[in-house]
Amino acid sequence: MTIHFIGAGPGAADLITLRGRDLIAACPVCLYAGSLVPPELLSHCPADARVINTAPLSLDQIIDEMARAHAAGQDVARLHSGDVSVWSAMGEQLRRLKRLHIPFDVTPGVPAFAAAAAALGSELTLPGLAQSVVLTRTPGRASGMPEAETLSNFARTGATLAIHLSIHGLKDIAQQLTPFYGADCPAAIVWRASWPDQEIVRATLANIADRAGHFDRTALILVGPALSARDFHDSRLYAADYDRRYRPVGPEPRFPE
Repeated sequence: MTIHFIGAGPGAADLITLRGRDLIAACPVCLYAGSLVPPELLSHCPADARVINTAPLSLDQIIDEMARAHAAGQDVARLHSGDVSVWSAMGEQLRRLKRLHIPFDVTPGVPAFAAAAAALGSELTLPGLAQSVVLTRTPGRASGMPEAETLSNFARTGATLAIHLSIHGLKDIAQQLTPFYGADCPAAIVWRASWPDQEIVRATLANIADRAGHFDRTALILVGPALSARDFHDSRLYAADYDRRYRPVGPEPRFPE
């Protein structure tokens, strides 16, 4: 039997992959992170499924539930918010499952930063402005940060920053980033991206901290010139003279038909 780790998406119940939905529907046991996974997703569970909220459980208790289901010959849907590849604590669960020789697989989900960018109606990588997105956070009680992974180091690149799990330190974040991006650099907060009560604040590094309001742990901070840029070059991808495989150009195209 298999433990299926499933990215449940950022909040909206329909922002889950078809594969993830179908796995939930096929599993007699579902473990879900109740603090962040929308309860509407549980409607996909079989009517007689054993559904367990892992929010109050320790890691040992979670693994015990998985091992119990495995011993009973039951597949498990393990739901984490967003995408399981970042800040999901999946790695420590996988490590223990490997030790127990319990098989697992992973189904990706829509990450929070993508839902936030969609809510803003923004492309985070614009020609000439930013071609990289840095997903990062600031130190917290659950996890510290490696010595080299500082906001100032990331800011030196000029990339678009998607800062997770850090709304509590917004004032300090703005102060650290201002020397690199400038006080007038666009910044935004997307609180509970894609949830029905989603809220958005658009500002600059100079005033973002004053406009944060009631936002708490479910807020994502985005910083970078691409957030509100209007004067940027078009990509060459669709240029009429750009020689590409599906649209050869010139007497000697690079990719002849």
